[in-house]
Amino acid sequence: MSKLKIEGSFVALITPFNADGRVNYEAFRALLEFQEKHGTSAVLIMGSTGEVSMLSPEERREIIVRTAQLKTGRLQLFYGCTGNNTDATIDYVKFARDNGADGAILAAPAYICAAETDIERYFLDVADATDLPLGIYNNPPRVKTDLHWTSLLRIFKHPNYVVHKESTTRVGQVAQVIAGRPDVAVMCCDSPNLGLVVPTMSLGGHGTANMTGNIAPAELAAISRPWREPGDDARFREAYLHLLPLLHYTYSAINPVAVKSLMKAIGLPAGSLRRPLRDLDGDALEAGVRIVRELGLARKYGFKA
Repeated sequence: MSKLKIEGSFVALITPFNADGRVNYEAFRALLEFQEKHGTSAVLIMGSTGEVSMLSPEERREIIVRTAQLKTGRLQLFYGCTGNNTDATIDYVKFARDNGADGAILAAPAYICAAETDIERYFLDVADATDLPLGIYNNPPRVKTDLHWTSLLRIFKHPNYVVHKESTTRVGQVAQVIAGRPDVAVMCCDSPNLGLVVPTMSLGGHGTANMTGNIAPAELAAISRPWREPGDDARFREAYLHLLPLLHYTYSAINPVAVKSLMKAIGLPAGSLRRPLRDLDGDALEAGVRIVRELGLARKYGFKA
């Protein structure tokens, strides 16, 4: 069986809710079609952008079952399967595998602040328990556990790992991972505050694992395309600098407050955030609507802005 290859824009999808707070599956269908139509290669359902920590275990399983039924084969569907311990994570991964997932993305279990050696063992134990393609999300601000590039390269020798998303500020770490030539797609967060997109792509990265693609999928697909042809760097530079106002806006509040509030305001079927998170309003929201309008995204996508 050939190893799954992913490159380009890997969008961390929001979880849409109805007015009564339940998961909106018709909205999921519309959002997946929107991503598929505009050049996204893969989506992550139930990552931090999908408010996964505020979903019940029953909701998490139902989301896997019902969204996997929407697969067309043109968009890879990965699921956030991190549990609060190794066994719980393995259970989520096996459930995703048995119900049609294309892959799973894993972070270190939050809150426990485990030693790096323990987390390295966690990633390997989960990979040993499945044949589902897996990815690692190294995000110490969220989980308080960091992985050094030497740990990552050891983990990536496992054949089940196919994706790495880095969300630190360490350009040197990205360089060392790419220099190690692991058989995985090396991607980075699209936050302009972390500043990883430009160096990752220039060093030979395979794309971005982003949340701004929820609003501007074609634009994120453009800046997430690997550099292989003459002129790719110049095309990237123009597209990236043009998109900077939106990138800064979507990271102006804790993920996913700004992006989901803006989606709702411009007519995408997002619904509200789950409490205790609250939607943006007033000047904070209007600033995002104005950026969407000024960048020509309202006209291009038919948004209400």
